[in-house]
Amino acid sequence: MVVGLFAAAALLSQPALALAASVTTSASAATPPAAASMSLSPNASVITSRPQGGSAGSVVPAYVAALSAAAAPAGSPGGDLVKVYVVKTAQQNGGTPDSLPVIAARTLGDAGRAGEIFELNRGRTQPDGSALQDPNQLRPGWILRLPQDAGGPDVRLARETGGGNDAGDGGNGGDGNATAPADGATGAPPAGDPAPQADGRIALPLAAVLAVLGAVLLGLLTAAIVFRRRLRRAFAWLPRLVHRLGEPRRRARRLAFRRGLAQTFAADAESLRVAHRIVAELSGPKGYAVHAVSVDDAGATVWVGTQDDPPAPWQDLGGSRWRLPAGALDRPVRAAAPVPGAPTSFLVRVGVDDQGGKVFVDLSRLDGLLSVTGDHQVATDVVTGLLTEVARGGPGIPAAVLSRTGATVALPQAMPRVEAPRPGSVEIPAAGPQDDLRAGTLRAAAHRRFLRAMLVVPEAPQAGDAAELAALCAEAIGWTGLVCGDVDGAHWRWQAAQDGSVRIPALRLTVSAPAAA
Repeated sequence: MVVGLFAAAALLSQPALALAASVTTSASAATPPAAASMSLSPNASVITSRPQGGSAGSVVPAYVAALSAAAAPAGSPGGDLVKVYVVKTAQQNGGTPDSLPVIAARTLGDAGRAGEIFELNRGRTQPDGSALQDPNQLRPGWILRLPQDAGGPDVRLARETGGGNDAGDGGNGGDGNATAPADGATGAPPAGDPAPQADGRIALPLAAVLAVLGAVLLGLLTAAIVFRRRLRRAFAWLPRLVHRLGEPRRRARRLAFRRGLAQTFAADAESLRVAHRIVAELSGPKGYAVHAVSVDDAGATVWVGTQDDPPAPWQDLGGSRWRLPAGALDRPVRAAAPVPGAPTSFLVRVGVDDQGGKVFVDLSRLDGLLSVTGDHQVATDVVTGLLTEVARGGPGIPAAVLSRTGATVALPQAMPRVEAPRPGSVEIPAAGPQDDLRAGTLRAAAHRRFLRAMLVVPEAPQAGDAAELAALCAEAIGWTGLVCGDVDGAHWRWQAAQDGSVRIPALRLTVSAPAAA
């Protein structure tokens, strides 16, 4: 980066050095000795000026004037560059004296434009103190101003200085001072120097500009490569801060979505009808155990307790999941007749999956206890939603709340309330060698049971209460337990997150649970 910046400075400094040298030379050469005097000659390429009310001014060498003209800005009060012609002697002109038509033909290419040259110079003070009044009278050494389109080897550049005293018969030029370049100068700037612009700027070559830009870009790229790790560490906090600032709004949107789910479930009867129809179909001749159903606009997915191939038109998705396209949902099916005295399915909605499908689980296969761990508020919402579904599907099923701390869960108004069993009132059976109350069981090993009564536990039970709770929810007594917390012996364990999502490990599924308004 440092090398690139030094290169850029070197490129930009060249025009400035040249300009400084020009100004310095002008300053040193423009002040002749006080006693010096120079004679006027046609070849001297000089202009004299006569100050107002005085005699002829000092004579300035042309090369000094040229340096002064190059150093001053074009738009400065000293005047503008003009094109001029120095009248030659007959000897310098091949024996022919200069005339306005000859000068016009030589510099403008048209002798008929001699009148333009006369109008530009009429009454203008010349180096010898006289002025042009007659177009036929020219004196060698006079400096005649030319139109701007003049060109040729005899055209020179000069700078007109001084305020104009109108002279002669309405002449258009005053006693303006003009300085001309040395012999041999033409209207074009010297080769190799930047051309002066009308506004005083110096035109840089395109190659120099591109080199400067390339050096700057190379320096920036080098700095980015060298300091990229430091920059990454310095700004690593920024994404986390942005995410943290947006968390309240995301949480509010998520809660509004979950509350809308509760209202949608309350008004939805079609998906429940489809889910019951699917369970009745698959529980037919072969009696497939359906643990969960997801119904969406594109079809339905079931989680079954078998590794068999699915019957047509079902498709095997792997992982004991089958898929039925939407076009096959309304086909005529033959449902198996219910077995007298056997438990029937009890489908309840637990939420929606990533595809927007409404997910149902069969509580008749819960086989005792459901433990919802993780975020306590979301776990409470899950238990409340399940109780609402039970009250909607089985209005006569009662519920009781069991708590040692006084915590409670709001029960649906349509659900009958019963007194919870007192702690210590249940005989705890001895654990057999095959019992493992900690690990839980696979869904394929669950026993199907009637849903008789719901036992709600608002918080995780104490260590001494877990065995009694498991005994209350055993098949012999018949309670179905819903626990907001972790408990040993739970057949189903769900994990609730703060954002309202619930993971069901037995199904390898994550759903968004509804929230009470």
